[in-house]
Amino acid sequence: MAFALPDIFTTMESNQDSLQYERIAQAIAYLNEHFRSQPSLDELAAQVHLSPFHFQRLFTEWAGVSPKQFLQYLSVEYAKDILKKQSLSLSDTAEATGLSGTGRLHDLFVKIEGMTPGEYKNGGADLQISYHFAVSPFGRLLIANTEKGVCSIAFGEEQEQALHDLKTHFPKARLQQKQHPLQEQVLTFFTKPGSDPLRLHLRGTAFQLKVWEALLKIPMGQLSTYGDIARQIDQPNAARAVGTAIGSNPIAFIIPCHRVIRSSGVFGGYMWGPERKSAIIGWEAAKTGAPGL
Repeated sequence: MAFALPDIFTTMESNQDSLQYERIAQAIAYLNEHFRSQPSLDELAAQVHLSPFHFQRLFTEWAGVSPKQFLQYLSVEYAKDILKKQSLSLSDTAEATGLSGTGRLHDLFVKIEGMTPGEYKNGGADLQISYHFAVSPFGRLLIANTEKGVCSIAFGEEQEQALHDLKTHFPKARLQQKQHPLQEQVLTFFTKPGSDPLRLHLRGTAFQLKVWEALLKIPMGQLSTYGDIARQIDQPNAARAVGTAIGSNPIAFIIPCHRVIRSSGVFGGYMWGPERKSAIIGWEAAKTGAPGL
C-alpha cells in the first residue's frame, strides 16, 4: 500500500483546525498582554468574537484546561516557580522510565546526525530533500527530510514563505514536494511524543549541535534558562552564544527551544512568534500537569 499523508491544506477538517488555532492564538496574545489584570472569560471571548460558552468549550478542547487555568501557566511567577522547583532531575526521569541513564533517555526519543562537513559547507548540494505541508495544534507546518532523517520543521501560515526559508537554508539541494513516513512520525509527536525514535539530519556547527542536544534533555512541561543550557554544555560564560544557537534551531517543537526562557521568568522571543511559544508552553504544562498550580 502506498504511503500517503492527507492533503490537510485542502480538507475542510484542516481548515477548521487552522481556524481553531488562529482563534486560540488571538486569545493567547491577549492573555500575554493582559495576564496581570486577570481578564474574564467574557473579555477573552470578545477578543475572538465568540460567545463565552463557545469560547470556553473551544479553548478547553484545545488545551485540556480552562482559560483561567491556562492563564496561570502564562504567569511570570508560575514560570519562575517551575524554574526553582523542577520535579525530576534528568537522572530521576531516566530511572523512573526504567532506563540506564540520561543519554539513553535522550536516544530513545530523538537521534541526531550532523551533516558532513561537505554537506554543511556546500548548502546541501548532494542532498535530495522531500517536503510536505501539514497542520499541528500550533498552526501550519512545513516538514522536510533527507533519507537520513528530518532536516527541517518550521511553523508558517504562508506556504511560499516557508518554502523560501527552506530553500535559503539548503540553497543547492534538490527539493521535491513528496510525502514520506518520517513526516508522519513528526506529526505523531504532537499526540504520542517518543512513541518511535525520530531521526534528525541537521545542518549545524559542532556548537549548535551540542546546544540542540541539550535542549532535547529538557522534559516536557519543564523550563530552562539560557544560562542553564550554557552550564550544561560546560561553557558557563557562553549564554549569549547559546541564545544565538537556540535562535537558529531548524526543528520546531521536536527540539524544544520553546522551553528556554529568561531567568526572570519572562518567556522571551521565539523564531515562530511569541504567541506560539506561549501556546506551546501552556499546552505542554496542561498536558503534563506541571507542578505549581
